[in-house]
Amino acid sequence: MGIAAFDGKIEEMIAPFAAAARRLDEIPGINAIAACVILAEIGIDLERFPTAGHLVSWAKFAPGVKESAGKKKGKNTTGHGNSYLARVLGNAAVSAGRTDTFLGERYRRIARRRGRKKAEVAIGRSILVIIWHLLSDPQARYTDLGSDFYATPHQPRTPQAQPRPPARSPRLQSHPRTSSLTAAANQPSSAGRCRAPLTLRFSDQSLGGWPTGPGPRVRHGHRSHAAAP
Repeated sequence: MGIAAFDGKIEEMIAPFAAAARRLDEIPGINAIAACVILAEIGIDLERFPTAGHLVSWAKFAPGVKESAGKKKGKNTTGHGNSYLARVLGNAAVSAGRTDTFLGERYRRIARRRGRKKAEVAIGRSILVIIWHLLSDPQARYTDLGSDFYATPHQPRTPQAQPRPPARSPRLQSHPRTSSLTAAANQPSSAGRCRAPLTLRFSDQSLGGWPTGPGPRVRHGHRSHAAAP
């Protein structure tokens, strides 16, 4: 049986999945043969992969980081997954690195900083994420972001408002004596100027049940004196 006969047999078997193969063929680095191999290894029913991360983990394209007490251990290897799928994704990543696309620019940026091996794994993972989205939604189509994606300024994310911490301890804030002292300290003086802030230390006699200690110490400006218990 010659090569032409094998090609005809492949086309006959891939006919029910021709639409999915054409969508995968739109990804840079993947041709018709690579799309057929990917469909043969993954399938078109992705219910067993709830998210793209599950597919990436199953294919062993997620480097594991082992860290203990602030020290990283191991070489962050991905492990041994499907060898046929890994070979196709590696070839697709290298082929995408020669194109003027987003994946090509991403491959070249990572290869310059981290080396070609890490770039192949990173782009292979990106291709797997794209494959998951294309196969999960039959209406989805691949749209390239362009090789100038990193050079084009983008709108920064809006920072989320952080809740403001309470001004003082809730136990002291709800205490009637603390509220009256705070209000008295914030009242303006007769000369039109605000008084200096007060620094108070309460004992068990003033708050009732608090840890014992010296009597209330009042600091006013640069002068301080200890009040009688």
